[in-house]
Amino acid sequence: MKIIKNGINLLFVVFMSCTSMLTFNSCSEDDSSITTNPDEAADENEVTDDVNFEATDWTTQTHSNDADPNFDEVFEDNAVKRLDIVITEDRWQSMLDDMTGLYGTFGAGGGPGSGDFAEEDPIFVPAEVFYEDKQWYRVGVRFKGNSSLQSSWQNGILKLSFKLDFDEFEDDYPQIDNQRFYGFKKLSLKNNFDDKSMLREKVAADVFRSAGLVGSHTAFYTLYVDYGDGPLYFGLYTLVEEVDDTVIDTQFSDNDGNLYKPDGDAASFAEGTYNEDEYVKKTNEDEADFSDVESLLAILHDDLRTTDSSTWRTNLEAVFDTDVFLKYLAVNTVIQNWDTYGRMTHNYFLYNNPDTGKLTWIPWDNNEALQHGKMGGSLPLDFSGLNTSEWPLIGYLYQDEVYKAQYDAYLQEVIDGAFNSSTMQSMYATYSALIEPYAISEVSGYTFLNSSSDFQVAVNELNAHVLERATAVSNYLN
Repeated sequence: MKIIKNGINLLFVVFMSCTSMLTFNSCSEDDSSITTNPDEAADENEVTDDVNFEATDWTTQTHSNDADPNFDEVFEDNAVKRLDIVITEDRWQSMLDDMTGLYGTFGAGGGPGSGDFAEEDPIFVPAEVFYEDKQWYRVGVRFKGNSSLQSSWQNGILKLSFKLDFDEFEDDYPQIDNQRFYGFKKLSLKNNFDDKSMLREKVAADVFRSAGLVGSHTAFYTLYVDYGDGPLYFGLYTLVEEVDDTVIDTQFSDNDGNLYKPDGDAASFAEGTYNEDEYVKKTNEDEADFSDVESLLAILHDDLRTTDSSTWRTNLEAVFDTDVFLKYLAVNTVIQNWDTYGRMTHNYFLYNNPDTGKLTWIPWDNNEALQHGKMGGSLPLDFSGLNTSEWPLIGYLYQDEVYKAQYDAYLQEVIDGAFNSSTMQSMYATYSALIEPYAISEVSGYTFLNSSSDFQVAVNELNAHVLERATAVSNYLN
């Protein structure tokens, strides 16, 4: 075991040497193998302790930005891996205090922001991340989410989603300059909110990518958090690849285009909603160029749509990848995903692909998919009841006979391929068997399950759902 005078690193070394990364057996209070000089420890400045450390586990393949993203390591489909986050007690408390300011008292069921999302993201703090006996240093960690974060917090459930940024604090800690996690700068740990199967986030992402769409890789992880009293099991999470990190780096040939995460009225693309503040840029933030989304809005609402539909389609396709959108729309509507465009003005990205000059649709945040849903439920296959003027990207394209035919063809393709009933039920069987031990072992205060039987009931509902959707598509097309 390495002996380090640095106070924080000593804590982590004790943690790693006295606990099994599989069982976390308790470390005895009297461990004679650990020695420090009390006089030296008392004299050391706390800030100096935090800054003066050696990144002893650093290797090019595991920590450096010189390594390509290792998808096989980080996003293994048929495994449940483990991550540990270690945060000092003071920093953890600062995170909780910040959440109280955003959403009110933990477990109080209301407070500031109740009914509305907070205007600011929760704060980042430095923390240590451990994986497979390796340490990542002073990683930026914060809570993440909108309604899922608010609801979990106000209902007293500490199984919250986290965002990890591995070089967020590189200016404060030069040792972690350009730190990566097997080539990944940013990752999201999603808490599977309101999903008793804990499969929806991963399975929906698998279906989108299987259909040939750009989308995030995902994987199952158990998460343990130690904020001063030893590692606590926070539950089974879904690790999600970040769009503004490796998705556009690896799934497009050029990552220099504008990437938007629209949120607010402008995200509907309804006429008169143009607002640059709501077309939130995730790349090229310093460049005040929104001409691509502005052009999309203008062309979408051009009178040519009704007077010369052929020219309208040509103009639209010059700025917007309609083929990708129609395929996405078919997948999204077949699997039933209500918490996105068509019901909600968020949960998608637009990327201006430099190879084509077209804005390309990228799905995001799928924990509410694969069910009828809330807020009026998922849209029907024929979009009956949709307010076309409020959701013109769906309404106007579906009203166009050329685009409707293309959408209908993709519906059949989805049912025959990416969302084929036998394929999906086999996937559900494999994944549910894989994660069940970790799902049903979640503990009160860190779970959305009321009992262990909730898990299998939810899996059964998914199996029934895929058969129902095959019938629905067949009825619609016939």
